[in-house]
Amino acid sequence: MTPEDQKRLEACTAEIAEILYRNSNQEELDNLEGIEQTVRRQMLEEVSPRVALFLSTNRSTPPEAGLAD
Repeated sequence: MTPEDQKRLEACTAEIAEILYRNSNQEELDNLEGIEQTVRRQMLEEVSPRVALFLSTNRSTPPEAGLAD
């Protein structure tokens, strides 16, 4: 991965974390177990399907710009 791509990935990951946190039930985040369950659920429901999307598309076509931003 290029340094530029790595920086972009870090920035996007931080933004994703902020969005997921904002949309979390704050009462579930009061202990480690609740945090782990919340993160796992959000990853499975929200993040993984979108990441997997580019794997199922034609490899010669880059992901849509809207998905990357």
